[in-house]
Amino acid sequence: MKEGKPVANNLLEMRHITKTFPGVKALDDVNFVVEEGEIHALVGENGAGKSTLMNVLSGVYPYGTYEGDIVYDGEVQQFSTIKDSEHKGIVIIHQELALIPEMTIGENMFLGNERGQAFNINWDETHALARTYLDRVGLSESSRTLIKDIGTGKQQLVEIAKALAKHARLLILDEPTSSLNEDDSKALLDLLLEFKKQGMTSIIISHKINEISYCADTITILRDGATIESLRKGVDDISDDRIIQGMVGRELTDRFPKRPADRKIGDIALEVKNWTCHHPIYEEKKVVDNVSFNVRRGEVVGVAGLMGAGRTELMMSIFGKSYGTHITGELYMNGEKVELNSPREAIEHKLAYVTEDRKGNGLILSNPISTNTTLANLKEVSNRGVIDADKEIHVAKEYVEKLKTKCPSVHQNVGNLSGGNQQKVLLAKWMFANPDVLILDEPTRGIDVGAKYEIYCIINDLVAEGKSVIMVSSELPEVLGMSDRIYIMNEGHIAGEVDAAEATQESIMSSILLSKSK
Repeated sequence: MKEGKPVANNLLEMRHITKTFPGVKALDDVNFVVEEGEIHALVGENGAGKSTLMNVLSGVYPYGTYEGDIVYDGEVQQFSTIKDSEHKGIVIIHQELALIPEMTIGENMFLGNERGQAFNINWDETHALARTYLDRVGLSESSRTLIKDIGTGKQQLVEIAKALAKHARLLILDEPTSSLNEDDSKALLDLLLEFKKQGMTSIIISHKINEISYCADTITILRDGATIESLRKGVDDISDDRIIQGMVGRELTDRFPKRPADRKIGDIALEVKNWTCHHPIYEEKKVVDNVSFNVRRGEVVGVAGLMGAGRTELMMSIFGKSYGTHITGELYMNGEKVELNSPREAIEHKLAYVTEDRKGNGLILSNPISTNTTLANLKEVSNRGVIDADKEIHVAKEYVEKLKTKCPSVHQNVGNLSGGNQQKVLLAKWMFANPDVLILDEPTRGIDVGAKYEIYCIINDLVAEGKSVIMVSSELPEVLGMSDRIYIMNEGHIAGEVDAAEATQESIMSSILLSKSK
């Protein structure tokens, strides 16, 4: 905080911001005020305008493309590029990470901000400085490690360290913990609180209400592109129910829809025995080690574990060996032993994998909803190898209606949809393939509470039809609220199995922390 300034000094004021895209008013006369030295949460459902507002602030949408004023540190700003806002100490970290996989951590951190001269970069200084900022975010990896060799969660920490290296005064974080487990998320939030003590101001966009309550001083709620209200910790009611009501415009009496108590759970649909998988690059490293589990018809089985536990690797290796090397073990579907050596074979055997990375591996963002919906089952909309466009559109419309996907039409490009609606298109893609077993990897990552509830209802409908669902999730309340049984993974092993009715967050964490690699 600047010396001599009052405690309640406004660092940022966004006044009457209106932003329009073709056919859509994304922001409608939004007012947003941030005090210097505070952590300010910006919340709302997907499509509420949060990211759009921050893109206006940071110069992604330049001056002249929106109406209204940005007043930063007492001066009206007219940012034309991100570089303009960064020059003022405003640094945004987007939900989609902007790192180059084939470059090292240190190279990524100072890309465009190089130490030395253009043709004479000081690499010693680069990596020494990188180490300083990596230590500040608690990342122990060498700065010379390639980005492709670290997980998504650690890449998020690299992005934050990269922002610190730009001498951020106002740090904007868009869903910063979406790829982190609970321990790493808390560590990150504690880091923001530490930054706050040092005078830094932060704006955090998050759908995790408990995180917002933990760290935010002020909470501003957007809904349908308009400012609903701002709530102040210690002054206003900032309970979970209060925040959710502001976001969705109604009360959610139960975040996890109930399944019928008399529901019948059938025979084993998928069984995995003694499954082992090695890392695709470091082939001597086992990422999945002698794992056995099963899921029954009409059952939701949750898979919990910390980042790096091997959950995604396990599921991808089962799905037609789409991850890993030297894969061994046995796989049974409906009691029959099967060999699934490709995703195509997995799909043919009625097994589906809904990836955690919907934008990178799950959907083709530049293509319309209709194309994406039928991708996993093109033969059903084809005639002698030629896609029937009318049939494809008809199928897409059916799933848009069934899943209540919000879109102008099925001709809309998926990249223009909100995160929750993208997730529904991804689910539709695999539901159209008519699988018996669906593996859902982080099915609600990066979507709001209202959209989460709708996804949960879809899961319940699937198991009511006799489908089997395996749900990998880093959110323990979600695992507990949606599962019938829970497997707990740690360091490539199954650390425990519990009935969801008997499990607690504490018991699951205890199983993880007390387990040891064999």
